[in-house]
Amino acid sequence: MSKNSSLPTDAELEILQILWDGGPQTVRQVWEALGSRGSYTTTLKFLQIMHEKGTVRRDESQMTHVYEAAVEKQESQKQLVGGLIDRAFGGSVSELVLRALSAKPASKKELDAIRALLDQTKNPKKGK
Repeated sequence: MSKNSSLPTDAELEILQILWDGGPQTVRQVWEALGSRGSYTTTLKFLQIMHEKGTVRRDESQMTHVYEAAVEKQESQKQLVGGLIDRAFGGSVSELVLRALSAKPASKKELDAIRALLDQTKNPKKGK
């Protein structure tokens, strides 16, 4: 995921979500997207730390630095879910799915996507 492949903290994940959704942004834009919570300086410090970890890239060609996610959203989610499956569900994917679906109802669109993925998993040649 990053240079040292550590998982992002909750605060880092929130910043990554902003960058994944909104694309490259200045510190001020990230801070405003966070609802101006905390200080501007704290947001800057998080972005600097994330840059050192390799989870964001920084464009220094302008006076105002612009940050963008350096990690893919899907890959980050995959690593986070993998860790959760191991820690909270003893490695059981079915337990995770059962708990997820019982904790929060899925929409018809989400259920259709889950069914399609299950069908593709059962018949891998069909999905290609």
